Amino acid sequence: MSDPIKILADKCVRCGLCVKVCPFGALAQKERKEVPVIDLMKCTLCGACVEACKFDSIWMKEKAAPTHDLSAYKDVWVFAEQHDGIIQSITFELLGEGRKLADALGMKLCAVLLGHNIESKASELISRGADTVYLADRPELFHFQDESYAAVLVDMVQRHKPSIFLCGASTIGRSMVSRVAVKVKAGLTADCTALAIDPNSRNLLQTRPAFGGNIMATIETPNARPQMATVRHKVMKEAEIDPHRKGRVSMETIADVLLKTKAHRLKFAPEVETTMNIAEANIIVSGGRGLQAPENFSLLRALAETLGAGVGASRAAVDANWIPYSHQVGQTGKTVCPKIYIAVGISGQIQHLAGMQSADIIIAINKDPDAPIFKMATYGIVGDLFTVVPMLTSEFRKALGKPA
Repeated sequence: MSDPIKILADKCVRCGLCVKVCPFGALAQKERKEVPVIDLMKCTLCGACVEACKFDSIWMKEKAAPTHDLSAYKDVWVFAEQHDGIIQSITFELLGEGRKLADALGMKLCAVLLGHNIESKASELISRGADTVYLADRPELFHFQDESYAAVLVDMVQRHKPSIFLCGASTIGRSMVSRVAVKVKAGLTADCTALAIDPNSRNLLQTRPAFGGNIMATIETPNARPQMATVRHKVMKEAEIDPHRKGRVSMETIADVLLKTKAHRLKFAPEVETTMNIAEANIIVSGGRGLQAPENFSLLRALAETLGAGVGASRAAVDANWIPYSHQVGQTGKTVCPKIYIAVGISGQIQHLAGMQSADIIIAINKDPDAPIFKMATYGIVGDLFTVVPMLTSEFRKALGKPA
């Protein structure tokens, strides 16, 4: 049997139960009397059909055992994301969580810092809990490029053999870490919201939302190292600062061949925005199709500036070119976790909810009382946003003592 999974026709009773339980729609049965057919392009070998079949009519190849000595891998690594020499807050969140994992395993917590003229930032990482900082300092690494950054990280992983490697689920993290995972043949779980160590297997338990946030899946990668995960921003507490902590800085020697890239950075044109970055904001005001035109986002910016908030958007608003992609919240945009999320003119499709449902308080403003967003909202306002939003802005300015 060359296929990794197959239905045994002589045992199959054509009940169709396997078709019903497949979460990926990889099984199909045209007629009840026919044996179901498996679409290997859709099948992920999750085993749901195998467990559901009462007649042992589905054969699946056993998962391969580890092909290398996993005991050689040790320590918990955190990728220290930096922009223009400034360590990003997601790094401190990862160090806080990484410290717990390292302590549970009796291992060291290590930070990996790539850039140029950034040796002084190593002490900042040590004060946040890192025992060792692996520092790659080259002019070619001053600006992030996924090709060269990934090549350097692959080389470091292969030489130092970390047991766990954590990275922020940011634009940089997502574009880079998958390249690393493929090269080192490791498992990668994206957009985790919780991490823990299994006390029995000592494997990393990686929990993430699945199926649009309808379920939480906990994933293990027992047969490969490092165990790799990207973690959502603002779902974990930042590591506390201890200025008296001591740690070690390891200066890495980087081969020139690793720094060669096919793409070259010509210039960077920063987006002009007067409101806070939604990835960092504790309050976000988001707009959707209900705003009707790009100029109407000025209503949201006025409210956001009053509250010190960020401006977000649904995919529909971004696809209509009303606002740049950097503001998109949702499954194909940014995942945010603010204290307050104000959804204005957003119907509440599941793809959008997946990116903001972790907010502490959700306030929905929509003229359609049956909009799905109201089922998720903590508070709902049924009304015309063009009337409601200016009223809210005016009242907040009065309450906060700001000029009208």
